[in-house]
Amino acid sequence: MFSIIQAAGWPIWPLIFCSVIALALVIERFVSLKAAKVLPPQLLDEAIMVSRNGVPNPDVVTQLEQNSVFGEVLASGFRTLNNNPRATEEDLRSSLEGAGRMAGSKLQRYLGALATIASAAPLLGLLGTVIGMIEIFGSQGGDGGMGTMPGGGNPTQLAHGISIALYNTAFGLMVAIPALIFWRYFRARVDDYLLAMEVASERFARHLVTLRK
Repeated sequence: MFSIIQAAGWPIWPLIFCSVIALALVIERFVSLKAAKVLPPQLLDEAIMVSRNGVPNPDVVTQLEQNSVFGEVLASGFRTLNNNPRATEEDLRSSLEGAGRMAGSKLQRYLGALATIASAAPLLGLLGTVIGMIEIFGSQGGDGGMGTMPGGGNPTQLAHGISIALYNTAFGLMVAIPALIFWRYFRARVDDYLLAMEVASERFARHLVTLRK
């Protein structure tokens, strides 16, 4: 592996850096976007059951908020009623919508960075290709001394230029393609979560209206 890095030259180091960052982001998103941390299946039913006789106390609301991302949305509705038991339906929906936007921002965290890597990696590979081509053209300007080709080119420099061009092109695609695949996968997953949270929040908003004093 190290011999490949040596053959690819210095242009491959930014690609290696991008690959490490992309791998870290993919692992982080897989962990953070688990259903248990975002939208536990029974959380809404449990929240409605706990509050069937009235708004839960602040300790229960805090525990709900720490449960998951969707728990933060539900907790915002309870807090609105705790602060103002006669809050209007519009106030309750506004509170849930604001918390929902915050939740959406949290779910989409780092996806922009992953998309940037997917877009930039081929360009970095292209940069390495251009540098390799420069090496190739430079090898054609030999002085005709020992180790040069009959046409004046240096075979060692020519081979080095070709290796830089090919290795960087290939590595750029190897970084970009998985990054793009995972970015699209996570975007679809986030969209599914947001749709499910929107539907659940609508049901929760109707429940909150019944708890007003």
